[in-house]
Amino acid sequence: MTLESLFVLIILCGMIIALAMDKMRPGMIFFTAVILFMLTGTISPKEALSGFSNKGMITVAVLFLVSEGVRRSGALNKIIRKLLPHTRKSVPRSLIQILPSIAGISAFLNNTAVVIIFAPIIKKWSEVMNLPSTKFLIPLSYATIFGGMCTLIGTSTNLVVNGMMQAQGYPGLGMFELGKVGFFISIVGIIYLILFAKMLLPGSNKDDNTVPEYKEYNYDVNIIPGSRFIGATIEHRKIKELQQFEVRSIIRKGKIINVTEAPFQIAENDQLVLGGKSGNVQQLINIEGLELNCLANADKEFVKKKAVKQVEAVLGGRFPGLEKTLGEFDFYRHYGAVVMAVHRNGERISVGLNQLVLKEGDNLVLLTDGTFIPTWGDSSVFLLLSDVGDFNIPGNKSKRLLAIALVIMMIAGATLGEYLPAMDGVKFDMFFFASITVVIMAWANIIPTQNYTKFISWDILITIACAFAVSKAMMNSGIADQIATTIISIADDYGPHAILAAIYLITNLFTEVITNNAAAALTFPISIAVASQLGIDPQP
Repeated sequence: MTLESLFVLIILCGMIIALAMDKMRPGMIFFTAVILFMLTGTISPKEALSGFSNKGMITVAVLFLVSEGVRRSGALNKIIRKLLPHTRKSVPRSLIQILPSIAGISAFLNNTAVVIIFAPIIKKWSEVMNLPSTKFLIPLSYATIFGGMCTLIGTSTNLVVNGMMQAQGYPGLGMFELGKVGFFISIVGIIYLILFAKMLLPGSNKDDNTVPEYKEYNYDVNIIPGSRFIGATIEHRKIKELQQFEVRSIIRKGKIINVTEAPFQIAENDQLVLGGKSGNVQQLINIEGLELNCLANADKEFVKKKAVKQVEAVLGGRFPGLEKTLGEFDFYRHYGAVVMAVHRNGERISVGLNQLVLKEGDNLVLLTDGTFIPTWGDSSVFLLLSDVGDFNIPGNKSKRLLAIALVIMMIAGATLGEYLPAMDGVKFDMFFFASITVVIMAWANIIPTQNYTKFISWDILITIACAFAVSKAMMNSGIADQIATTIISIADDYGPHAILAAIYLITNLFTEVITNNAAAALTFPISIAVASQLGIDPQP
């Protein structure tokens, strides 16, 4: 192994570790590796920047806007409301009706957009039907993945690999070429979900007489001076007047005291961490002698004057308070809403909210007024989950029909364009038709033209662009050939299918600790090197 190969291997290992430990956003980690490769001469500046002008990467950016246009038109909202059963059925029968259509939609639209729109609607629908939402939300996620396997535009990873193939001089993939394998995997996967989701996924089975399920949350409550609760006894983690809530811990003079079954007396200025259903929170607001900690710094007239409502919201990747505590980040000043409770990864949080460090994906219970949802409902800062029933389907009928027609035109054009010769250097591919679609959506006011850039995930684009340079560094240094030789020496005795299985296994292991795009970038040059050494077609 040469010194250059060793250096590249060390950088790649460091990059994988940084990605696995989530030290920073993947785009910046990849960009750091690219700069190091460029500084040492492993790749040239032109090679370092080649990914930023790659048509596959730019196509991903354009498709982000197409997905946003479809989302804002209300077409997907209308479709999912038509697809959901209007009468109560069993979980398997409901999944039969829902999953195939979701997989079909996600084959052509960004998976994230599909999940963001469908998840809250399905959650509300499952509550109305008295069915456990977890038995539908997890299959929803898998169904979008299955759909993404079937087409070139199903996922950004498909477009990344296609762009890398074209950059190496190989013909690109056809629109439905991946479906030769992906379609059958999707069928098997959907059948598996239908048969076993009810048994394997969490969530109790409900009968027709049950009431809608509410999540349990933690609520920080202050015992104010003069409160009638001063001196009250907590027995079996319960307070006599608050039987709907469980006392999980007490914060007294900055120290956290874990509450047990033994009696415990409440003192003035104690902060109680109460666990209870979100549907009972109004009781906490109305009881005299208690003060929700989240309201301590808010406008005292906030609750009285603004007809507040409870909203459950998930923090998105662009929320500015990530990695800060609620005590450090003035949520009320930024958004005019107060955080009442937090739920994370389905687990109860037993520390005071002011000491809680906010993470992407945290589920917050907010006390808001009527302006919050219209203001932040379309933002990437929050992914709103509750009050979905209050939303009118956005857009109007003409915009919905236009959005659907444009997407159909885009797919049909890109599919037929594979068989058409280029005219004056213009190729009739997905980039061509997706760009036309975005321009029409913009001028038809389906996409907001003043702030359209916020709907593009720039970190994903930077990761994709840098992935081309990382792959080039692996090829230039010879490390890809050396890894390929090792794989062949181990699996060659078992034939090409064993080698293909080895590459699949390596890629799959990478996706467990790093992003799919990053995994594809690392294994692509290895796959090309393996195919070259064996003299076989690299496409499989």
